[in-house]
Amino acid sequence: MLVPDPKAVRTLLTRYASLRIAQAERERPATARELADVSYSLCVMMGTTDVAEAVARADALLPTVGHTDPEGESGLPLAV
Repeated sequence: MLVPDPKAVRTLLTRYASLRIAQAERERPATARELADVSYSLCVMMGTTDVAEAVARADALLPTVGHTDPEGESGLPLAV
C-alpha cells in the first residue's frame, strides 16, 4: 500500500478544517462544493469512502504531538 506524503495530507486536513468552519459560520454553495471536493480528495488519498474515517486515518499518519519536523511544523493533529 502506498503511503501519502504527510505534507500533502496536512495541507488537505487544514483546508478541510477551514472549509468546515467557513461553512458552519455561513453556508454558501461555493464553499459546499469546495468542501465536497476536498473531502473526496482526502478520502481518495487515505483509501476510504467515509470522510470521518479519512480524517482519522490522516490524523494517525501525521507525526505525534510535540514532534517537530525539519521544516519547523509542529505535527499537531488536525482532525476536526
